[in-house]
Amino acid sequence: MKKYLFLLSMIFTLSLSAQNTMCSDLFISEYVEGPGNNNAIEIYNPTSFDIDLSDYTINRYGNGSSSNPEVWQLSGTINSGDVVVVGNGQQDSVWVSTYWSLPVDPAFFALLNDHCSGDYSANNTFYFNGDDAMTIEKNGNIIDIFGKVGEDPGAAWTDDISAGYTDANGGTWWTKRQTLIRKSSVQNGVTQNPILFDPSLEYDSLPDATYTSLGAHNCDCFSTSNLSENLTEPSFVLYPNPASEGSQVTINSNFEIKEISLKNVIGKNLSFKNTIYTEDLSSGVYIVHISFSNGKSSVAKLVVE
Repeated sequence: MKKYLFLLSMIFTLSLSAQNTMCSDLFISEYVEGPGNNNAIEIYNPTSFDIDLSDYTINRYGNGSSSNPEVWQLSGTINSGDVVVVGNGQQDSVWVSTYWSLPVDPAFFALLNDHCSGDYSANNTFYFNGDDAMTIEKNGNIIDIFGKVGEDPGAAWTDDISAGYTDANGGTWWTKRQTLIRKSSVQNGVTQNPILFDPSLEYDSLPDATYTSLGAHNCDCFSTSNLSENLTEPSFVLYPNPASEGSQVTINSNFEIKEISLKNVIGKNLSFKNTIYTEDLSSGVYIVHISFSNGKSSVAKLVVE
């Protein structure tokens, strides 16, 4: 009986330990590898507290390298449930070795919270091009990995399981000239280098040069399961998300919703109450602004397929 109770105790302890790793530290919420060096990493804070970024870095392990990454030191503070977008700040064409390096799109640049100077020789962390592993590290310890450190997949990681998700057999590129958004069900980063990196497991793919979703992230860490943790702050759930054209998207919240407004890629605003009707929405990504009765507001992303 004692052995049985001991085993139960171990299982319960391990279960608590696993649960406590969820929503406990920063992770990558969006990856953009676009034309003209329009490259960015969006970082999300799933915790219930603000985080000082001075202990964190973004790292690029280029072309299969497993050591000596290019490092970008983060700074400032990221609020609970918020994101920071860090990317390439090259605003002019420059000659690099044997080719011209193109500037970023001004519309893309405007979405960045922080950026490199664009001087490739000074820091090239954000000159990734689909075959580089990217990490977030805290005091030198990896807390999230995009890709597989030490693996050169070719041009990009793909959807081809027969090639170990590399492009050896010509699979569809997932990490080159694509925007990838972390699924809302993901609540923590990848801390162990994967045996195989299948980008479709945790990311949804959007077309090349899609930047409208940068600046906010929808995550199950802020769902009805933890509304009681902070009754003074608005929390909400959009369901379903992604949504099919013609469906209804319901927003449940711990506060009365005063107004919902959607902004599409061309900046057109649409207003709703507690339900978003998608029959008049074209497929794409929408930024959802939610105003609550207590005067506060929140932002989320809605994908219409």
